[in-house]
Amino acid sequence: MTELEPVIEAELVPLDEPARVVTEAPPVRYVIDQHTMLGLDQLPSAQKRPFTGWTDADFRLSEEDMAELNDPDLAENTTYNRERSVAAFEAWCAEQKPPRVAWPCTTKTYTAYGLELIRRGKAGDFVPDTVRQYMSRIYQWQPEERKPDPARVRAKIRLWRKEWKAAGGEVRRSAALTIPYLLKCLEQCDESTHIGIRDAFALALAYHNLHRRSELTDLLEVHVKVLHSGLVVTTATSKTDKNSQGFSEFLADRPDTQLVSRARAWFAVREKVGAAGPYRPVFVALTTKGNLASRKLATKRGEHLKPGALNDRVQVLADRAGIPYIAGKKVTAHSLRAGPNTDMVQAHVPLAERNRRGRWAPGSTTADTVYDRPEDAGQSDPLSKVPVGGHTAGPGPQPDAPAP
Repeated sequence: MTELEPVIEAELVPLDEPARVVTEAPPVRYVIDQHTMLGLDQLPSAQKRPFTGWTDADFRLSEEDMAELNDPDLAENTTYNRERSVAAFEAWCAEQKPPRVAWPCTTKTYTAYGLELIRRGKAGDFVPDTVRQYMSRIYQWQPEERKPDPARVRAKIRLWRKEWKAAGGEVRRSAALTIPYLLKCLEQCDESTHIGIRDAFALALAYHNLHRRSELTDLLEVHVKVLHSGLVVTTATSKTDKNSQGFSEFLADRPDTQLVSRARAWFAVREKVGAAGPYRPVFVALTTKGNLASRKLATKRGEHLKPGALNDRVQVLADRAGIPYIAGKKVTAHSLRAGPNTDMVQAHVPLAERNRRGRWAPGSTTADTVYDRPEDAGQSDPLSKVPVGGHTAGPGPQPDAPAP
């Protein structure tokens, strides 16, 4: 018996007509990624086959590029806060049964952790803004191409914040260290000592230029020019300066704050203790005897005074002045930002000028809605302008007399 030839099914076509190739449609491809959340009877959506034309060269970075990218690209306080939030998230993921993947996390894991923090917040552990910040840090930590969808968590936080406010919740704000209170703090600086000279200049400068803590402690000598009539200060780094252009401001001297004389006194101290130099920090840590503190172990801040140390000094001086709280709000380093803005509002300084000085974005109303904190806030009643018993009838149309 001869072997049978395979049978081929085909359609005969005339030689002058091209053959039609019939191909089957590719099978439907379902792809699951970190955003997928399915119910018991749900199937994932059909997805197109991913692009696969890349080669190894499209992904590999050089050693030089990797070294550059491995350097921190965030502010020190931002890095510190993110590390704490991430560590708490990683610990929570590890405690779950079964454990969850923290990086990159799925939308389900991110959402579940956010709901857990909200529940803890409603029990008294956090306030809504704190949870919002925690979840934002975790979101930013995730790889760019695999970030979870934060929409549901953000919506739940907004809803909780409304409920929290309706139930009497209040956002904690620092007190406004307006100029009468600033002068009380300046009086507590013993300007016969190196520490007192430093603290007095730091308070006066922060007030004049509405400095954030990190902005003040990041200043270098080259950023401050002392003139007879005031200072020209360049704030090289600011959270609103996305393009790192820097902000330069002329700060006019005042007889009450004595900004120029205090600047000269502190720069003389820096020279004396060996801390002078155009590219060395303006504000440095001192020993209790007023000498330059050793910063050999300070791998992150180097010679720069820590922002937290500045906050501690402000609170110490406010406590000595008998004003640790003003109008029920705690005095902190941020009070040196709210205070001058509040003073300028009282002096009718336009919003645009205050935005420029405080390095708020052009057009922002934050200076009015957040940083205007007069001591008598909420104590002025517009109805009190109406005379007791009503207005006296004067000339003009009178109300109809009552019917007999």
